[in-house]
Amino acid sequence: MTPDGKGPGSLVGQAGIPTMGALMSVDQDPYPDWLRPPVGGYTADDLDRLPDLPPHTELIDGSLIFVSPQTLFHMRTLRLLERALADAAPAGWEVWREMNVKLNRRNRPEPDLMVVNQQGVTGPKQTYCEPEDVMLAVEVVSEESEERDRETKPRKYAAAGIRHFWRVESDNGRPVVYVYELDPATKGYGVAGIHHGVLKLDVPFPVEVELA
Repeated sequence: MTPDGKGPGSLVGQAGIPTMGALMSVDQDPYPDWLRPPVGGYTADDLDRLPDLPPHTELIDGSLIFVSPQTLFHMRTLRLLERALADAAPAGWEVWREMNVKLNRRNRPEPDLMVVNQQGVTGPKQTYCEPEDVMLAVEVVSEESEERDRETKPRKYAAAGIRHFWRVESDNGRPVVYVYELDPATKGYGVAGIHHGVLKLDVPFPVEVELA
């Protein structure tokens, strides 16, 4: 099974489980029960019930995706954009970092950043938000998550009605931000701009970020 995630990671779903050699040696404890998925895969609500899941576990098409440690580029880019978005977000909205959005029964991904309506906040124990409360989702692409961040997740975010999406790539260690807006006619994202050096936008709200 091909690893996936924001760094080198593992996926567990309907196809089976990772090899024993990749997970444990003979003197370690047996597999946790959730490494053996149910028929049809897991559901979004299962993420709150399964014990001892690794941090930042996502659900894509009923399969669990585990995330490895992030790169320095990933960490620095998230910090830069999180600060800028938090300063620029309009009243009544807040920035969530690495939290789930429950798109549907079989998909509960974890965008790197989201701008979320505070009316969707239910309390300190909340573990996910609903897509209708998300103004913007942001993914910072790593080498091992290119296909998921470039194709799978944007397609699912658009289908769920999230109006704005940013994909951030590394150009020799410098962020390049690809900005997308939802086309209500096609229910898909259209490219609204590609930003090097400086990210300056009026939509979905005024924001300016020095990317260099």
